[in-house]
Amino acid sequence: MAQSLLSLLPPVLHVPADPVAGTQIAAVVSLLASELGTRDAGARAAVARLLDLLLIHAVRAWSAGAADQRPSWLRALNDPIIARALAALHARPDEPWTIELLGAEVHLSRATLARRFTELVGEPPLTYLTRWRMDLAARRLNDTTEPVEAIARGVGYRSEYAFNRAFSRHRGQPPGRYRRAA
Repeated sequence: MAQSLLSLLPPVLHVPADPVAGTQIAAVVSLLASELGTRDAGARAAVARLLDLLLIHAVRAWSAGAADQRPSWLRALNDPIIARALAALHARPDEPWTIELLGAEVHLSRATLARRFTELVGEPPLTYLTRWRMDLAARRLNDTTEPVEAIARGVGYRSEYAFNRAFSRHRGQPPGRYRRAA
């Protein structure tokens, strides 16, 4: 997810101090400054979390005022219905999603969901889901010793063969070779 987010951001992120975002960012910076010089218990953990919060506020401010409104999952989060669709796909990637099921999940017609999702995200819902499943599978192949069959089931494939074909198509190599290379 971090790589996906970073690919959407410009090389330099400038957030002007406006009354709303500026107040929130100023509060986080103030807290950060007070934690940085201390040796109090938990200061390092607090600094790490405050830096996360600062990044979140900066990305929110940039996203709200970005002149570049290319389709992306980040832009789609501003639409409450498409955000719910994304959340459902992310929370339950192993579910046998169809446009009809996803539309029912977010109370939107199949055609409207497909059009809006594609317009905001930049790709159709099931294409996005496949890419998301492959990202999850790649992470699990890198970080675990789970059998490929278990990973396939965990990301929504009922057959290891179908998963191997899909993974090879998206990553240029079968899961076993990908794991060995990682």
